[in-house]
Amino acid sequence: MTSASTASAPIGLVLIDTVNEIFSEEGKGYPGFKAEFERIGTLGNLRRLLAGFRDNGCPAFFSPMSYTDEEYANWRHKSGIHHMMFDNRMFEAGSWGAEFHPDLTPGPNDVTIAPHKNLDVFATTDLDIQLKRRGVEHVVVAGMIGTMCVESTARSAMERGYRVTLVPDATAPDGGPDSYEQMLRRYALIAHEVLTTDELLATRPFHSR
Repeated sequence: MTSASTASAPIGLVLIDTVNEIFSEEGKGYPGFKAEFERIGTLGNLRRLLAGFRDNGCPAFFSPMSYTDEEYANWRHKSGIHHMMFDNRMFEAGSWGAEFHPDLTPGPNDVTIAPHKNLDVFATTDLDIQLKRRGVEHVVVAGMIGTMCVESTARSAMERGYRVTLVPDATAPDGGPDSYEQMLRRYALIAHEVLTTDELLATRPFHSR
């Protein structure tokens, strides 16, 4: 892992797709990630990461994904990931699956971003506006999927001039341990720092009080 920065720029946590479809055992996407969740400790690490931000008064930005009946029916130029989601009606707007997981749901001082439709959350939501309104210059990106939405959003954040930290044990790839190692190599190229949950929580402003 790369070393932690001591930069004092305002920091925010971007949590992607912390919804029942992925993190609840009854979710349509959960079986594909169950083994890696257990190996990495993803859900527990996300809980601790979110608690650390809240305890230190740092904003958390929740980015869910959802699709309407119209979007399922009329989306043009579907990619492979769109076919997988649409054929299974994953992230259906208004459904239980598209609701936030009880352990990873926005609180009173958190920010809920408009539902994203593509892998890059910046592309179709108000995330950039919400970050700038709060003066956030440093983003910690976590959630799901580590090799898709998390990676795409982190790359976009870096290209937009944000400082980017990635937390690989607070996400999971679409694959097993080999995919995780490949994900780590890409993260090292995209992010300004790659830290475990423990490493991040031990750094400023995440020191114990």
